[in-house]
Amino acid sequence: MPTPMHDQRPPYQQAADAIRDDITAGRLKPGERLPSNRELEERFGVANMTARSALRVLRDEGLIYTVQGRGSYVTDTLPPSDGSPREGMGQPGLDEAGAEGPVTEVLMAIRDQLRALNAEVETLKREVTELKDQRREHPTS
Repeated sequence: MPTPMHDQRPPYQQAADAIRDDITAGRLKPGERLPSNRELEERFGVANMTARSALRVLRDEGLIYTVQGRGSYVTDTLPPSDGSPREGMGQPGLDEAGAEGPVTEVLMAIRDQLRALNAEVETLKREVTELKDQRREHPTS
């Protein structure tokens, strides 16, 4: 019986691939918060910087976005499988002249805030559903 070959890819790439698989398979849904860095460290047996590098890869691919102090979330739409940029998602942060512009920075900040709000709304919806289910299971008189 042949022994499995050792994966020669860097650990951050292996972790990024596993998370990417979770996203593309639908185990992580759009707007859903990814596990914390600590949870990723434990899941993949890697250091904090390795977990961060894996998230950076996915962020660069447009699969996730990060809200400082809140965590990382799955983007609302996945990029096309052919690797071409999504509509309106060419070079993020660049204006028509190819330079970083203040309006673009503001729009990107607003986009990130909207994504964070959407993620929070989804969390609240799940919590409300759970509370309704609990109320049905244990009605008060």
